[in-house]
Amino acid sequence: MASQPLLRLRNIGKDYPLMSTNGPPLGTVWALLRGTRLPRHFRALHGVDLDVVAGASLGLIGENGAGKSTLLKIIAGVVKPSEGTIEIHGRVGALLELGAGFHPDYSGRDNVFLAMALMGLGRREAEERLDDILAFADIGEHIEQPIKHYSSGMVVRLGFAVATAIRPDLLLTDEVLAVGDESFQKKCMRWMEAYLSNGGTLVICSHSMFHIQKLCRDAIWIHHGCVRAAGLAAEVARQYLTYHDEKSRLERLSIPARPVAGVSQVRSLELGGDVREAAGGQYLPFGESLEVRGAIDAPDGLPPTVAVGIVRADETAVYGLTNDMESVPLERVSGNSFGFRLRFPCLPLLPGRYRVQAHAMDPEGMRVYDCVEVTFDITGDTRELGTCRLEHEWLFHDDKIV
Repeated sequence: MASQPLLRLRNIGKDYPLMSTNGPPLGTVWALLRGTRLPRHFRALHGVDLDVVAGASLGLIGENGAGKSTLLKIIAGVVKPSEGTIEIHGRVGALLELGAGFHPDYSGRDNVFLAMALMGLGRREAEERLDDILAFADIGEHIEQPIKHYSSGMVVRLGFAVATAIRPDLLLTDEVLAVGDESFQKKCMRWMEAYLSNGGTLVICSHSMFHIQKLCRDAIWIHHGCVRAAGLAAEVARQYLTYHDEKSRLERLSIPARPVAGVSQVRSLELGGDVREAAGGQYLPFGESLEVRGAIDAPDGLPPTVAVGIVRADETAVYGLTNDMESVPLERVSGNSFGFRLRFPCLPLLPGRYRVQAHAMDPEGMRVYDCVEVTFDITGDTRELGTCRLEHEWLFHDDKIV
């Protein structure tokens, strides 16, 4: 029988009223007091289902305003959902908004005792853990100063240090690694890795796909308040980055120039080899072969030059070559049409979205006349970084392969 989830969400939704900028503010307040539903509201979350078992590590990703922080606040009990149910079996520790739960006029030391009291720890137990908290926070004499005089980094240091001492069953963090110096970020990373290794459960919200993939096994992508994708962290992060790359490309895309009569033009371009078709477009499993086929029309009847390139969705040039570089002439297919075929066996590009581009050039390879491109995805599960996989092997000192 499957174990009971530590956290279970069902059909979670959250609406926020949109205050009218034209009508009187008291009218909105009166409507809320009377229980009258406002005609305009913003759906921050809608239909979110989630199960998190003990020992899991889950990343929440999405654009600003997508609903990630709202979801964390609902789990933490700070915000009440407008609809749906939530079940939590265990103690929850939350590092949400900067300084949340700290009283600005109290000293750091007083806030530590206050935070632990709110978590159900007695005075004696809190005093026993105080030295560890102060050592982890490492803010020196500032611990005796009011929180309102702290920098943002110092507040996060203290908040995270309290979480390390409490060691909750479920830890919620919202961009905690985005604040503070590099040494403290590394300290936090080491602590969270040890926390997970010892059976802790983590739900982390971050814009850093590196942190998400390093700390989390699974991830969900929240888009406009709904779960757009869920699964292994590496795959969800890849989909999210591909979305942003394509969004940026479309924003930069200009209206293509009209074909110029009398110059070579790419008539067709298609992908083959191990490329497969899916509802979302063409894809190639990682490490399999890619074939590029196409035809160029040359009005003057002279064999043109073709340049073939592979570009990542974020416009990073991956590879490019021309047929004349390798003294390979294009084949005349019919009349003034010339064909080309290019094969990349065992393509080592890492999972992501790419574009194959074909450029029609003059016979000397000096002028570019036309460009046609085809988009495809490389799929696979890997946590490697960069553009391609390089052949490698790990060795011991005696040169034995790991």
